[in-house]
Order: sequence, then C-alpha cells, then structure tokens
Amino acid sequence: MLAYAVRRLIATIPVLFIVAVLIFMLLHLGPNDPAAVIAGDFAQPEHIERIRQQLGLDQPLYAQFFDWIWRVLQGDLGASIYNQQPVLNLVLQRAEPTIALTLSTISFAVIVGIPMGVLAAWKAGSIVDRVVMVLAVTGFSLPVFVLGYILVYVFALNLQLLPVQGYVSYKDGLVPFFRSLVLPTLSLGMIYVALIARMTRASVIEVLNQDYIRTARAKGLSTPPILLIHALKNAAIPIVTTIGLGIALLISGVVVTETVFAIPGVGRLTVDAIVRKDYPVIQGVLLIFTVVYVLLNLLVDLSYSLFDPRIRYQG
Repeated sequence: MLAYAVRRLIATIPVLFIVAVLIFMLLHLGPNDPAAVIAGDFAQPEHIERIRQQLGLDQPLYAQFFDWIWRVLQGDLGASIYNQQPVLNLVLQRAEPTIALTLSTISFAVIVGIPMGVLAAWKAGSIVDRVVMVLAVTGFSLPVFVLGYILVYVFALNLQLLPVQGYVSYKDGLVPFFRSLVLPTLSLGMIYVALIARMTRASVIEVLNQDYIRTARAKGLSTPPILLIHALKNAAIPIVTTIGLGIALLISGVVVTETVFAIPGVGRLTVDAIVRKDYPVIQGVLLIFTVVYVLLNLLVDLSYSLFDPRIRYQG
C-alpha cells in the first residue's frame, strides 16, 4: 500500500502543475489590473506604472509564473497585494472557521444521508422511498445561498433560535460555537446529504438483490444485521467514492456559505481577494484547495481495502 500511495503522490505532480498554470493564466489574462485597483479610480498613469513595477507585474507572464512556482516550491505562496501580508499567514488565520464548517458539514451529511439512503433502499417503491427521494432531489436542486437565506429568515429572524451571521470560536464556549455552525452546516450540507442518500440507495438496492442476502434471510437473520452488516458494508465502496468526489462540491460551497453567513474563513478570504484583484491570495488559496482535494481523494482510494479485503494495492 505504501508503494501505491507514493506512486499516486508522484502522479499528482503533473496534475498540480497543470492546475497552477491554469490558475495563473486565467487570473493574469483577465481585463483587470490590480495596480489600477490599488492606485484608485483617479490615479495618474505614472502612479499605476510605478505600482506595477513594485509588484513585478511589468515582467513577462512566463517570468512571473516561474518566479511564483519557484517560491511555492520553497513554501512561499507570496504576499497579498492589498495588505502585504504573507498569503500562507492569511490562510492560516482564516483556517479555523473553514475547517470547523467543513467537518461539521461532512459529519452531518454522512450521519443523515447514509441512513436516508438505506431506509429508501429497504422500502424501495414504497411511500417512504418516494418521500426520501423527493427530499433528496429538493436538497440537490436548491442553491446553497437560497437555502441559507430561507434558514436565516425562519430560524434566525422569525423564531430567533440561532444567530443570523458570524462565527464563534470553540475557545469562546462550545454552545456558542455549535450554535454559530448550525445554519451554515444545514445550508451547505443539504446538497451533500442528497448526493450521499441517492448513491447509498442505489448501491444498497443492488446489493439486496444478491444471492448471499437471500441466503441470510433464509437463515432467519433479522433486518438490521442484513442491512448494516451484509448490505451496507458491501455497498460501501461507491458510497465512500461519492463522499470523496463530493468534496469538490463542498469546497465550492464553502465560498458561498461563508459569504452568506459572514464567516471569516478561507472562502470569505477568497471572495474578498477576487473583489480586490489580489492575485497572490487567489492563486495561493486555489492551489491549497487543489492539494487538499487530491490528498483527500487519495485517502478515499486507500480506504477501499478496509471495506473489501479482496482489494490489494500493488507496488
């Protein structure tokens, strides 16, 4: 398994390089000039050109790119054009809310989505199955920001049960911490719940039609052991794969959710950087998101052997 993991990590190097090229080119070929943004609307051309020289934006694109890549390989993601702080420091300062929201969303989606899918598979064709699938389709169809504003209107403004916006660190108390995460987690998690529930239903239905399930029923096993031990475990690989692939939805959803709920996380940092045309911050954040996504999918692949002992990773 170790040799397989090393090979996979080496194989990600060209992927990360291509992503870095795309990120750099898409940002730098745009019509907006960050030097003009920093200088202001009424700045003289000489002032703008002076800022461009200070930031190195007057260099050819290939020179700027390779300079950035060389610094990234040394662990330096550059400095923000807006406030001159290192990009890595800015990301680390905003990491806690994003990590908390991500972990709470994944936990909520797995805890709710898998039982919903198993229940729908067990009651396939019944009214329970139809209700679960309607809820899943609805959750998958609603945009994150729309659901977020609906939840804010109902639970924060009308019922006044939860805070409207903001984030409270766990250092300031667990109860305020969890209360600040409830609405963002529900908003971001519904599409993830729907995705996991639909895949779980399809996978478990396929397994329930296998001969060994009929044999287990013939031996007199009750429904819970059949569903949880025999069916769900053998249907786990496509479910785990869906959870891994859904991380891409989660990363994109974090940006929208943190903006709606004014959470000072990495997603909000990205939005602010886009508004300010702060290229180093945008490049650094997108590159970090890419690395996290690649590593998490590698962990998902390595977890397959836990559910199916027949899977072996050859060096």
